Amino acid sequence: MRISRSNADPLAGQRLMVGFSSTTLDDELKYAIDTLRVGGLILFTCNIQSPNQIQDLVGAAQDYAARCGLPPLFVAIDQEGGVVARLKPPFTQFPGNPSMTTEADAIHFACTTARELKQIGVNMDMAPVLDVAPPQGPSIMAKRVFGSDPAWVARMGQVVIRQLQSEGIMAVGKHFPGIGRTVLDSHLELPDLDIDARRLADRDLIPFQVAAQAEVSGIMLSHIRYLQIDPRWPASLSVAVAHDLLRDSMGYQGLVLTDDLDMGAVAKHYTMADIVDRCLEASVDLLLICHSGPNIAAAQQAVARLIRQSEAMALRHAASIERIQRAKARYLG
Repeated sequence: MRISRSNADPLAGQRLMVGFSSTTLDDELKYAIDTLRVGGLILFTCNIQSPNQIQDLVGAAQDYAARCGLPPLFVAIDQEGGVVARLKPPFTQFPGNPSMTTEADAIHFACTTARELKQIGVNMDMAPVLDVAPPQGPSIMAKRVFGSDPAWVARMGQVVIRQLQSEGIMAVGKHFPGIGRTVLDSHLELPDLDIDARRLADRDLIPFQVAAQAEVSGIMLSHIRYLQIDPRWPASLSVAVAHDLLRDSMGYQGLVLTDDLDMGAVAKHYTMADIVDRCLEASVDLLLICHSGPNIAAAQQAVARLIRQSEAMALRHAASIERIQRAKARYLG
């Protein structure tokens, strides 16, 4: 689909996946859909009261998007199991990735999770975690990873990806190019990792390479600054990481997503205008803004402004829209 700068504005919001505060289709959510024309929603515990309620909420949002002439919405959730699981009982509870010891465990998790997500209208799971913990020493991800052997992490991640996607749920591997070595929480501050590309390739990148070969629907970028790859920008805003390493070197052609842009790692250090500029420059497809507030409208306006002002940005935007449309046609059509 060719997108010129003159007709790009109605599609600017398709680059956004946003959070909201309600449990029903209220005015806030309608505004995100009918005015900002967002491409996706992400659900959190605050949006969830019961299986029937969340099914009604998602159905109402999708119906409203259709009435507004929009394509179906991505509807995502973080349902890793263990410490990160937005869906509480009566949804099935799993102990998390560190407790999985066989491929059968991964298949059981992915099959059950996919079935329950489909029942409530969710079409994307922000899982699996593909980070590799160090063999010794602390890790911010210790309670969320499959382990410290990159081959095992890759194997288990691939099983989860293939099983989720065979059941019609888009999988999103995270957090590229790997945050298992870090100890600082990027929800609060911007961590630095002083490691070269070769050492990353020897361990951290292996699960992501396997995930790309398994045609994972999406890969989420971390909010970590990898000093020897890009000393200025965190991965989520880095051309060197998102475009040069993930797209060019690894050949990944699926969706590339940021982590939540409201997190302290980026929100404390960069303006929304700078964030959007960097994301578009780096060929990031979906910008996650997970909290209600002015950042969502500011991001939509920044996308529209950039693709009007720059032919190069308009071309990158067109490529992202094509990837978004391809994913929606495959899983939501």
